[in-house]
Amino acid sequence: MRLTVLGCSGTFPGPESACSGYLLEHDGYRLVVDLGAGVLGQLQKHIGLLEVDAVYVSHLHADHCIDLVAYSYARRYHPDGVPPPLPVYGPAGTKQRILASYEEPPSHGLEDVYDFREVAPGTHQLGPFTVTAAQVNHPVECHGLRIEAGGRSLAYSGDTGESDALVGLADGVDAFLCEASWVSSEDNPPDIHLSGRQAGEHAAKAGVARLLLTHVVPWVDPQVILAEATEAFGGPTELVTCGTSYDV
Repeated sequence: MRLTVLGCSGTFPGPESACSGYLLEHDGYRLVVDLGAGVLGQLQKHIGLLEVDAVYVSHLHADHCIDLVAYSYARRYHPDGVPPPLPVYGPAGTKQRILASYEEPPSHGLEDVYDFREVAPGTHQLGPFTVTAAQVNHPVECHGLRIEAGGRSLAYSGDTGESDALVGLADGVDAFLCEASWVSSEDNPPDIHLSGRQAGEHAAKAGVARLLLTHVVPWVDPQVILAEATEAFGGPTELVTCGTSYDV
């Protein structure tokens, strides 16, 4: 499978990246995981506006889902006509969260552009992708994901503090896309995000082949995050950048 980073900035867009968004491709199927602020613009650098087959939203904070609002206009008013409703997977409340982002909730409920599929943690088949979701450690319901296709595997942390569920999801994966929002500090609030060191520790516990760090907040020094994670993990570790693609 192929992973393209559409955005990797934590909490708000940075000068070089949109918020969270990732394009996964396999056998011609295109799955977008998270569609945070600014991601829709980056998506168009890689595929056409109507070439997305499904979206999976990890959780309902704006830096992971808010571009579903802009994308609804792109799909409804596209000059090629309105395509079939796009499957949008996410935790309970996904539809209402997006509807509430408009000045007035659309009377049609966005049913002309989106097919909202609110799902509980578990395993779901999205085209060629087997997607296993588990609830990780965040103030709102957030799904960490294990995505498998073609004999390869990727884990995505979503947003999380320390989480045994995340270690289980990432067990032995070929690539672990893990948030590392903060530099390690005793002052970091618990149960919200991981530091670089904690991301590396989770990768080591899970025995992953490769650690890809994401969701670094713009005012944090990413090289400090990288150094912490590399030391804690001891395996191949890198910071993702917006626009970069990986063969998993």
